[in-house]
Amino acid sequence: MLGAADIRRLAAELDVRPTKTLGQNFVIDGNTIRRIVATADVVPGETVLEVGPGLGSLTLGLLDAAGHVVAVEIDPKLAARLEQTASEWRPDAAGRLDVVLADALQVTELPKAPDALVANLPYNVAVPVVLHLLEHFPSLRHGLVMVQDEVADRLAAKPGSKIYGVPSVKAAWYGSMRKAGVIGMNVFWPAPKIASGLVEFTRGEPPVTRAPRREVFAVIDAAFAQRRKTLRAALAGWAGSAARAEEALRQANVDPSARGEVLDIAAFARIAEFNHPLVG
Repeated sequence: MLGAADIRRLAAELDVRPTKTLGQNFVIDGNTIRRIVATADVVPGETVLEVGPGLGSLTLGLLDAAGHVVAVEIDPKLAARLEQTASEWRPDAAGRLDVVLADALQVTELPKAPDALVANLPYNVAVPVVLHLLEHFPSLRHGLVMVQDEVADRLAAKPGSKIYGVPSVKAAWYGSMRKAGVIGMNVFWPAPKIASGLVEFTRGEPPVTRAPRREVFAVIDAAFAQRRKTLRAALAGWAGSAARAEEALRQANVDPSARGEVLDIAAFARIAEFNHPLVG
C-alpha cells in the first residue's frame, strides 16, 4: 500500500496541492485501506466503482480484492498518473483498472457495469454523488463509502431520529444504509478537522408506488424544507394549498399534524401518489 512518504512523493512529482474545493484528503495508512476493503466485502470477480481515487491508495487495495476497478477522477493530473501507479505497484493487476476522467456527478456511462461502490468521497459532494450513482447505475448492489462523520450519521438515520432528513429518506429509496465505523483524522494527508464515517449500503427494491421517483423526492424536499412545520403546512406549496396537502396526507394514511422526520420512505411514496391518481 502507499504510505505517507509515497503519497507525498507522488504529490510532489505531480505538483499537486490538495484542495478543499475538490475535497482532497488522501489516505496514507495501509491498515485503514485494508479495513475499508474488508468492510466493503468486495469479492473476486466483482467490478468495483471508485470515485475520487486521488493518488491511488484505495485503488491498489481494491485491485487486490476485486475482479475489476473503474476509477472516476475529476483531476486530470491525478487521472493521468493513476494507471502508471497501478503498473508500478500492482503490475499483474494493472490491466484490470479503467480510469475515467470525469465529474462523478455527471457520469451516466462506464466502461463496465459496476457491482459495488467503494470510495473515499469528497465531503462537500458526498450525498449528491451517492444518490446520483445509485440512480444511474442499478447494477450497484452494495458498497461502502467514507464520508464526513456527521453525514454518515445522517445517511444511516432512521425515522424518528433528530438527524433523520432528506439524505436519510432519499437513500432509503435505493436500499438500506448502516454506519459501519469511524475513521480518525490522522490517517489522512492533509488531516481533516473532523472524523470520517463509513457507511455500508445494500441495494433494495423501492416502495411499490405509482408515483415516479422524482415526485416522491419532491415531496421529501418539501417536507424537510422547514422542519418545524407540520406536514399539512410544509406540503401546501407542493400540493397547491394546505387543504389539498391535508387531503393528500389523509389519503396516504398520514397524520397531517405530523412532521417529516417521523415518516419512512413508503409513507412519502404514498403521499406522492396524490398527484398520480388511479385511472379507471
